Amino acid sequence: MPTPPQSSGTRVRPWPVERRFYVPYHDIDVQDHLNHAAYFPYMETLRCDYYLPLLGSHDPTKLDIIIAEASCRYLAEVTYGSELLGEVAPASPLGRTSFTLLYRFTIAGTATVSARGRTVLVCYDYERSEKKPIPPERRSRLQRDLVDPASEGW
Repeated sequence: MPTPPQSSGTRVRPWPVERRFYVPYHDIDVQDHLNHAAYFPYMETLRCDYYLPLLGSHDPTKLDIIIAEASCRYLAEVTYGSELLGEVAPASPLGRTSFTLLYRFTIAGTATVSARGRTVLVCYDYERSEKKPIPPERRSRLQRDLVDPASEGW
């Protein structure tokens, strides 16, 4: 069962990368709220915002990761015109070739968590078509930014 949304007026601890998302009409479903599938492109954008600087690039074609798993928990209704604050951080523990990123979406100006996402990523050598170890310099940055998944209901 999903963790209930936070509703106190205090914002939860910020994560290493955040971005604001405005909910456009085309992301609204027939129930008149943000469609569940809209969160996945938001997570993709946050993932690039976090990971590309680790590569020293702004070019998504330089990504050396592949998605092994993606999930999202929906916790509060979001309506047209709302603003979401999306955040991303790596979760403990790190694997040898894989790591997990967690995503948190709060309704801007509140502590109400509307959704929590999770992706499992594998470092991947696309030329050899095989997984590879997390490079040491990236591993140390990931370790610096780690959050406890249990603190986010995972």
